Amino acid sequence: MRKLFLVLSVFCVLNSWAQREVVVDPDSRQQQLEGWGVSLCWWANMCGQWSDERIDEMLDWLVSPDGLNYNVFRYNIGGGDDPENRNCELHHMGKGKGLRAEMPGFKLSADAPYDWTQDEPQRKIMLKIREKRPDAIFEAFSNTPPYYMTVSGCCGGHADANQDNLRKECYEDFARYLVDVCKFYKDKYGIVFTTLEPFNEPNTNYWPQNGSQEGCHFDVASQIAFVKVLAPILKESGLPTMISVSDETNLGKSIEEIRAFIADKEALDLIGQWNVHTYGGDDGQRLLMDSLVLTTGKRFWQSETGSGGQGITGNLKMTRRLFDDLRLMHPTVWCDWQYTEEHGDQWCTLHSDFKNATYNKLRNYYIRQQVTHHILQGYSILTTDDGDVLAALSPAGDKLVCIVLNNDEEAETRMITIPGRRLRKLTAWRTSESEEHALIKDPRRHKSSFTYSAPAKSVTTFEVGI
Repeated sequence: MRKLFLVLSVFCVLNSWAQREVVVDPDSRQQQLEGWGVSLCWWANMCGQWSDERIDEMLDWLVSPDGLNYNVFRYNIGGGDDPENRNCELHHMGKGKGLRAEMPGFKLSADAPYDWTQDEPQRKIMLKIREKRPDAIFEAFSNTPPYYMTVSGCCGGHADANQDNLRKECYEDFARYLVDVCKFYKDKYGIVFTTLEPFNEPNTNYWPQNGSQEGCHFDVASQIAFVKVLAPILKESGLPTMISVSDETNLGKSIEEIRAFIADKEALDLIGQWNVHTYGGDDGQRLLMDSLVLTTGKRFWQSETGSGGQGITGNLKMTRRLFDDLRLMHPTVWCDWQYTEEHGDQWCTLHSDFKNATYNKLRNYYIRQQVTHHILQGYSILTTDDGDVLAALSPAGDKLVCIVLNNDEEAETRMITIPGRRLRKLTAWRTSESEEHALIKDPRRHKSSFTYSAPAKSVTTFEVGI
């Protein structure tokens, strides 16, 4: 009886391993990665006021290939609230996101000249990034028009958050404002924005008058109408910048909007890139989004996301979203929302005290590093049939990166098989509740596969020479 029990136990273990086998085929190349990114909105406005020494260190952690290896950055063109607060409460943004969300505009009124001394902290961060990463890709995006172009007179949004806040007679003024800012940065600093995004989560009811951040509702028809005004003005400027849209908050709304653009060929022809935020959405919507973008032939970014939660469990849940986005939706850029925050350990990878200019890496930094430090720009994402495994191949085809996620309470064993290839070298790093991107001992390696038992609450990265 004891012998039979042992045989059955061995069979169950082997069967469990077989069920967790993951085949990673180097020939199943999908999208080629342009890079990893983050918005500059808010945190750069605060950290840009620090000393050069502190800015340089925290930016090295962000952009260095030895750090997070980020190379895509989204510059926020502020609208700017009414300095006399005639239609909004003083510091109304401090009620929610904090005074960091008070972004300056470049014009104090419709008749005022441009004041390019505004927004110096965010500009300082962007210029330093350009020095440290000459290959950096910059996108300009707007949350709202200047207050004097709005219906409410407030950059927080309309009194009815379901209504457009840009006055229709100001479409051209707003378009020229956005293009003038882009042209200023090219002429003055040599920064060319690859793309210009005039909307942020536009078809939502998130943006009320006296709201907690800058925001502006645009229904789908208004988005299309505005793009048709913006495109000729952008072309006339001589800038090589493309229009990107629509940075919607979730996949369901983004699917609705891309279908509207597809139905209006004139509008579709005027844009160069589709952006989406993945604050909401399921795998079916990811697959549909991928299919719709493919029909347009446009570039595709996941341009903003983040998630709540607690501790490493929340961090790893966000990592699973990253995996799902890349495996199923196939964007060429994947962006975080905030690099550093004062509160919490979920929406950021650094914790900072903005007033005292102190900062430190969170565990989330090392969790993100498990991906962005190893899957480099130019790598191709590979097809995998396991949602907890992300794989990518180097441009030369001689290095495969395989990342295994385990957000469960128990260890999980997988056999990773790379068919038709002999494993030449294998190096592994792990972040867990007790490790921070630490080198670990090689797993059991075979001719064309390796077996690995992932500890509970961990993410492990393998670089495999093939």
